[in-house]
Amino acid sequence: MMGQNHTGGEIVVAGPSPFDGLPEDCISNIISFTSPRDACVAASVSKTFESAANSDNVWEKFLPPDYSSLIPPSPVFASKKEIYLSLCHNPVLIEDGKKSFWLEKASGKRCIMLSSKELWITWGSSPQYWQWISIPEARFEKVAELLDVCWFEVRGKTSTRVLTPGTRYSAYIVFKTKDGCPRLGHLPVEVGVGLVGQETSKRFIYFVGPRARRGERETGDVTKPEEREDGWMEAELGEFFNEASCDEVELSVIEIKSPYWKRGLIIQGIEFRPTN
Repeated sequence: MMGQNHTGGEIVVAGPSPFDGLPEDCISNIISFTSPRDACVAASVSKTFESAANSDNVWEKFLPPDYSSLIPPSPVFASKKEIYLSLCHNPVLIEDGKKSFWLEKASGKRCIMLSSKELWITWGSSPQYWQWISIPEARFEKVAELLDVCWFEVRGKTSTRVLTPGTRYSAYIVFKTKDGCPRLGHLPVEVGVGLVGQETSKRFIYFVGPRARRGERETGDVTKPEEREDGWMEAELGEFFNEASCDEVELSVIEIKSPYWKRGLIIQGIEFRPTN
């Protein structure tokens, strides 16, 4: 229904939807084939749609099949939508605390972070080069801190089965620096990610950024890190397409060209989330 406001412009007044006459379970079934974002939009159409869009039948479709094993015993959730939102906002540890799992809120697609304990770090078991520390802002019990190495090499590999099939993913290294990450933070570091058996995309990242020197131009093809909402930093390693969740993805973060000893990096893990 349309009317006019005091300036002469038209305003739209929401009226009953022609779909309100459908049975609520029929509306719920239709909405369940959309996305969490679409369900929230549908809830604003009318009271009937709101009730249908918030039903357990809809939100159970957006949850992973094994969601019951991912939710904590408390608190008690009043609806499947509450469980969904909890898995979006509160990542849970899986596989004996080696990975963190959560859902992307808008799409319901699965995201994971590999802990640094799941990575292969050259000299990582030698306490004079790396140490494993506990810090309150980390998701995992232990994270890796670089003390002093010349040969900086981090590699990892994981199955894509826990990720959503038919989805393009981006991988990020999640980290903090100490004292400016001496002799590493300003160097371009070679990184790569890709499915095992396929060509791995290569690029370069900074852990801090380029060091400004008179007469030198900034390198434009090196990815700079960005600060996250959780206070950590991240740098993108690359992208891959998870077609059927039956492959393995491998990654590398390497700086072995500089002869200087490097320190001041804390690695929480490698995060995989849908590419925006």
